Amino acid sequence: MRPFAFHRSASVADAVTSHGADPVAAYLAGGTTLIDLVKLDVMRPNRVIDINRLPLDRIDVLPDGRMQIGAMVRNSDLAWHDEVRRRYPVLSAALLSGASPQLRNMATTAGNLMQRTRCPYFRDNVSPCNKREPGTGCAAIGGYNRSHAILGGTDACIATHPSDMCVALAALEAEVVVQGREGERRIPLVEFHRLPGNTPQLETELRPGELITAVVLPPPLAGARSHYLKIRDRESYEFALTSVAAIVVLEDNRIRDARIALGGVATKPWRAGAAEGLLRGSYPAPPTFHAAAESAVQGAHPHQFNGFKVALVRQAIVRVLSDLTSGQVAGAT
Repeated sequence: MRPFAFHRSASVADAVTSHGADPVAAYLAGGTTLIDLVKLDVMRPNRVIDINRLPLDRIDVLPDGRMQIGAMVRNSDLAWHDEVRRRYPVLSAALLSGASPQLRNMATTAGNLMQRTRCPYFRDNVSPCNKREPGTGCAAIGGYNRSHAILGGTDACIATHPSDMCVALAALEAEVVVQGREGERRIPLVEFHRLPGNTPQLETELRPGELITAVVLPPPLAGARSHYLKIRDRESYEFALTSVAAIVVLEDNRIRDARIALGGVATKPWRAGAAEGLLRGSYPAPPTFHAAAESAVQGAHPHQFNGFKVALVRQAIVRVLSDLTSGQVAGAT
């Protein structure tokens, strides 16, 4: 492990000032990603700013019906919060499907947003990786890419985003509140993570030194049914091969509104807008679900070992929509 300076911040302003615009400084929250990557010599901060004592650990229902989740709220606390389970069950389910209880007790809301890919070529610190060392290439494209992206990738990077929480937040149309030297701003969750393009090392829209302070959820859709389905190689402590966060609203035997986000198959949490458009105003029936599922994988670019994900995404979407509209999912009433 390389040496670094350490600073424990007492306020948001102090944290932002301490970070400055240093591109290799890092904020420390739960540390469940940062510490691992520092030990692997993948991340090499010269200064670490500890934000664990900042008063950012509240969950509040706002007067207008929105919910504000502090950046330092632990994943376990968020998943089991009564109002989250009642108002946003898809978020609770996504959180509880991720990692292990021990990790969820440490991991934070902001840390989950900022977690790095689990691509083995990124983490081994030996293979060519444009995300880790720009300009060196992408070993995954010609390597063992079973777990990699079929959507949103480029010749520079096909690493998947690993978060379950962020898939649910994409479906819920959350926004991320950040504080920087120039003040506060808000970023829609679907725009927060960047596509790799030719600069896969730039993963979010955060400006240098900006600190996430909260996530805000809009009021829940009236009459909404929601579900999070995660398909993985084993039931416990495994990242998604495919996941679907779906929200539907039925009215007069039609789908009045629909939101679908995908995980495990794209380089960022992936909103399936074309599928949503096909569902809105349609009768809930298998042909509609299959058409929506097909539209969700239009433009997919599978690689040597992950072509199965195309069919897996289709099947997962059809299953979730069928269960939601027939009331087969717990809480889908």
